Amino acid sequence: MFNDAARKFYDKLEMGKVYYISRGTLKVANKQFKTVQNDYEMTLNENSEVKEASSEASFVPETKFNFVPIDMLGPHVNGKELIDVIGVVQGVSPTISIRRKSNDDIIPKRDITIADETKKTVVVSLWNDLATTVGQELLDSSDQSPIVAIKSLRVGDFQGVSLSTIKSMYSDRVFLSHFTSNPSLGEDKPASFSVRAYVSFIRSDQTMWYRACKTCKKKVTEAIGSGYWCEGCQKNDEGCSLRYIMVAKVSDPSGEAWLSAFNEEAEHIIGCPADELNQLRSQENEENPYQLMLKLVTWVPHLFRYMAEKRQRITVRGVAPVDFAAESRFLLEEISKEKASQ
Repeated sequence: MFNDAARKFYDKLEMGKVYYISRGTLKVANKQFKTVQNDYEMTLNENSEVKEASSEASFVPETKFNFVPIDMLGPHVNGKELIDVIGVVQGVSPTISIRRKSNDDIIPKRDITIADETKKTVVVSLWNDLATTVGQELLDSSDQSPIVAIKSLRVGDFQGVSLSTIKSMYSDRVFLSHFTSNPSLGEDKPASFSVRAYVSFIRSDQTMWYRACKTCKKKVTEAIGSGYWCEGCQKNDEGCSLRYIMVAKVSDPSGEAWLSAFNEEAEHIIGCPADELNQLRSQENEENPYQLMLKLVTWVPHLFRYMAEKRQRITVRGVAPVDFAAESRFLLEEISKEKASQ
């Protein structure tokens, strides 16, 4: 779709929905510029028709893969073709924040290492939501050696052969009022957006963490006698670890909202693991290091990646530090856009 057709159908087409499409033009696909192995491609114009087929969920096709063995990735390095891989996850890195050179956007990135039947390994870089959602799930289950199939990867030459998901930037930057003034947002399906906001308040008397199994990270209960029982692993363990389940209030120029932050995101906000914060909480003295730590992390700005869900609940899916030089350029661009529209 181009020009008028792109504008006409932009708001109508949604991920995951099925449509009847007619009055388009078919031609042989130029596979050099496509990410799917189709023989034909369709172009829509302003006279084309797109109608949702709400009762035709069975039409949704299964995802098809064309896996490339890791030891055969060499010929694809820096090529235009995107490839698919499958392998066992052998390592998962923490999420880091990367500043994009072209526009100084801050984006999350996480690397996973996979191996396949060729007994070779390769590093796959996950960007944006994949880094903070799927990447976190892989980190939580990394001890179980999960198998992943990943589609449409670019093959690069960073430190040898490497793979990377396509880097899309946060184009949905909003104020908190975008959520607080839209009570129905997230009712039909979760809605994601990004916000620059300050942590304005963290209740010190809340349940900040839960006791977790050191193996599977699931909640454990005190076992009869001693130790902790994990229902997931079906075993007792003498020790356990603490994982955050924190609630915090955040504020921006448009208002404030409560959010839920789980372990990795909460660590970015607090600046230390839950076990360390628990040690501070147990130190009863006049300085009260636990309360002091919570005060130190308030009124600190972050770039948050949010997921709005049912019941007006906001869950943090990613946290990145604010690059003030980049933020200044962003604000200047927004001011220029506002002036141009007046």
